[in-house]
Amino acid sequence: MGRRSVKLKISLGQMDVVLGQPRENVSKVREMTAEARRRGSAVVVFPELWSTGYDLERVEEYATRTDEGVFAEVAELAREHSIHIIGSLLAAKDSGYSNTAVVFSPEGQLVAEYDKVHLFRDMEEDKYLVHGRKASVFDLAWGKSALAICYDLRFPELFRRYALDGAGIVFLTAEWPYPRLMHWQTLLRARAIENQFFMVACNRVGESGDWSFFGHSAIYGPSGELMVGAGEEETLVTAVIDLEAIDEVRKGLTVLKDRHRDVY
Repeated sequence: MGRRSVKLKISLGQMDVVLGQPRENVSKVREMTAEARRRGSAVVVFPELWSTGYDLERVEEYATRTDEGVFAEVAELAREHSIHIIGSLLAAKDSGYSNTAVVFSPEGQLVAEYDKVHLFRDMEEDKYLVHGRKASVFDLAWGKSALAICYDLRFPELFRRYALDGAGIVFLTAEWPYPRLMHWQTLLRARAIENQFFMVACNRVGESGDWSFFGHSAIYGPSGELMVGAGEEETLVTAVIDLEAIDEVRKGLTVLKDRHRDVY
């Protein structure tokens, strides 16, 4: 199925994640979700591991199946406010524990999930978590979309796969730290330009251990234009994107059609 809605209002819940304090973080997400709904947003996106932060030593305490625990709370919150909620949480899978991005529908249904493929060694993800093995495109209410998490942004092959499979939006949830602000902004724009789709990225702010996180959550359009960008404080930013721009850009510059797969 193709895109069914031309315009989509999206909010980015850029928040400080309090390490190992799920109740405090859930409370903040509740407030931001309610405000996003008041603004008329169809989607609200939160940072990577927003309920716990990188408190991976206690992963066994936090992680649940995706229909239990904090996942179930988010499902109910989405239903209560009739809004799509996106973000990543610690999940318990048959193969181990994963950093899993989810999309809950306004009916409270889990309509998409993605296990982080590229684990970040500097934060010891590879020590506690198993990496994902699927790069799926999902047919959501507004059309084909995909999910990615933080470090994934450095691997262009993943995003090209999404583009070739028809994605018009990639939602990326992150805990991207200083000093790599330039990398964050450059790679987001590059992924949008080279694949001619929307990059919707929510990054956290605040400090955790030796790490400091700068925010700068943003939405980039299929020509690389900045649609909305946050600063370095807790905030909820909102923008309306026009999905017709995807086809317009791809017709104007036929990058995806002009590849030479026989060469590379």
